Amino acid sequence: MGPMPENSAPTLATDALPQPRDGIAGAAPYGAPQLEVEHALNVNENPYGPSPELAASIGRAAADAAVGLNRYPDREALDLRTDLGEYLAAESGIAAPPLESVWAANGSNEIMHQLLLAFGGPGRTALGFTPHYSMYPEYARDTYTRWVTAERGPEPEFALTAEAVTAAIAAHEPNIVVLTSPNNPTGTALTLDVVEAAAAALAPSRGLLVVDEAYGEFRRDGVPSALTLLDRHPNIVVTRTMSKAFALAGARLGYLVAHPAIVDAVRVVRLPYHLSAVTQAVARAALAHREELLGKVALLRSERDALAEHLVARGHDVAPSDANFILFRTFSDRDAVFEALLDRSVLVRAVGPAGWLRVSIGTPENNTAFRTALEEADPR
Repeated sequence: MGPMPENSAPTLATDALPQPRDGIAGAAPYGAPQLEVEHALNVNENPYGPSPELAASIGRAAADAAVGLNRYPDREALDLRTDLGEYLAAESGIAAPPLESVWAANGSNEIMHQLLLAFGGPGRTALGFTPHYSMYPEYARDTYTRWVTAERGPEPEFALTAEAVTAAIAAHEPNIVVLTSPNNPTGTALTLDVVEAAAAALAPSRGLLVVDEAYGEFRRDGVPSALTLLDRHPNIVVTRTMSKAFALAGARLGYLVAHPAIVDAVRVVRLPYHLSAVTQAVARAALAHREELLGKVALLRSERDALAEHLVARGHDVAPSDANFILFRTFSDRDAVFEALLDRSVLVRAVGPAGWLRVSIGTPENNTAFRTALEEADPR
């Protein structure tokens, strides 16, 4: 039989196609723009990748793992979880959490998804504070969890107080509360009294408090981690990622620290063998070389503070940031400013309240290019 004519394929009416469930039909998948530009400052990546020597070391670890790829990986990631606990002890000044209190997954996105699978669901409510990371409502949607919000404090600080958080918990009676420190997209860090107040307010109903510290390594000196509260509040979960400060976004490794009973619940809903042998090997190699991978954090903090001062001097409203990005208000239409920056090969993110843009902290060359482009794109 010869080849089929190009126009011979049957045409199916769209009304014959299976339909996604409610909440999925017509929804757009998550995704920040992925464009070829000189200065990509839109997804809060660490601009400093591994050195050639470290890349070779990571490559050797992946190659060693590849020899055994005919076998399933360690489904509990025991060695990796031990290494993560030792790292957190050094980073946050806490006692190394026991293996049973640490869990790892494919990015902090999967960590959050697993938490809502285990502790959310039909008839349960999760509470967040706007503006917040855009994926939180989608985790709730995917797990049939009701998502509700309360407002953060007024612009440009976007602060949260213990009183505001406890009032929102009383009003919504959530099963899960998500606090983010530093917060995306505002960069705002929380004081521990806010976290403790939330944990205490949730305790009578046995609610779960998730503290998302994806940008925790960028916080200013003296700003403590919620990890220091775990011994006193067993309903707190702290989530972290290796995507940001560790410059390992492409490896996809997130993790949490919590009471072992919470970890056990997450283990029930995880997919079998969810962390590949290669991912585990790469993450362990990165942790073994953390001094190099985290070596640019101080520079990125310094560049962040300098850029914030520059934006304030120009007259912009700027949210105080403890992260590796800055949220600032434009003088004119933010979409027009976004496009004008893009025309100059600078990609930022239009996110947060109307009129605000978020710029990731890049190399000094990236940041200089952004300053120059912004002066042209958004003049006074």
